[in-house]
Amino acid sequence: MQDTTPLPAVLPKAAATLVLLRDDAKGAEVLLLKRHGLSDVLGEAHVFPGGKVDASDLGAEALSLLEESPAALRERLGEPDCEDPVAGALFVAAIREAFEESSILMGAGATQLQCEQAASQLRGGASFLQVMTNLGVKLASSQLVPWSRWVTPTAPQLQAKRFDARFFVARLPSDAVALHDGHETTEAVWMTPRDALERNWKREISLAPPQIMTMVHMAMHADVRGILDDARRRAPYLIEPHVLQTPEGVRLCYPGDPAHPVAQRRMPGPLRLAIRDKRYEPLGGFEEFFQ
Repeated sequence: MQDTTPLPAVLPKAAATLVLLRDDAKGAEVLLLKRHGLSDVLGEAHVFPGGKVDASDLGAEALSLLEESPAALRERLGEPDCEDPVAGALFVAAIREAFEESSILMGAGATQLQCEQAASQLRGGASFLQVMTNLGVKLASSQLVPWSRWVTPTAPQLQAKRFDARFFVARLPSDAVALHDGHETTEAVWMTPRDALERNWKREISLAPPQIMTMVHMAMHADVRGILDDARRRAPYLIEPHVLQTPEGVRLCYPGDPAHPVAQRRMPGPLRLAIRDKRYEPLGGFEEFFQ
């Protein structure tokens, strides 16, 4: 007899993502890192720097490195129910992950030479907290602007692990150079949001739904200032994709779609993505991204 006992729910792990931005002649560009093919999460995909919140990010030592108080960061996060240490830890995690994965350090007042020395210490085996303590600078939390919050749906056929990820945006520090870590990431590239979406469509790169929809939103703006102003004048939107089984296949629905529990649209772009040959795409084709 087949066992019909439902599988236990997988609780999402707190995570933080930092979308680093710079201006180019073609417009705003975002940093994308190609994940190692052996990664158990989004192997070979191009993603923004980020990862889960570590226990050390919640500690008093890490929170003391922030240039703003956890209470102030909770206010900026726009989540009244979030505890102050958790809010602070999300900012710590975003900065730490970006530094570990791309060597870009959001350090308040840190020179490029100091950042290079800090990256060398990290590669030498020192912990992030040790590196920052040695450096003697604060984490530049004021440069991070909350953008969105994505919660992985309960759908093992799509992804076994679940994350409750806060996305932040920040301008690339002057003279900073992105370098992939060679472990979790194997490539660091800069692209305009439109270019990234086009390359994903041509199957030159692979993007996950949160990256796709973030690119769609950012493609509305001509430069970094426009993206940052957008983030500052609104609260971060919460996106909990709804998985819909249809005769034509699996669909991801977003707030505003008739099949989603939330009736009001929360972000620009298509309200529904189809999964075709492991690629997520709007039902109406590529141009529906920008309608």
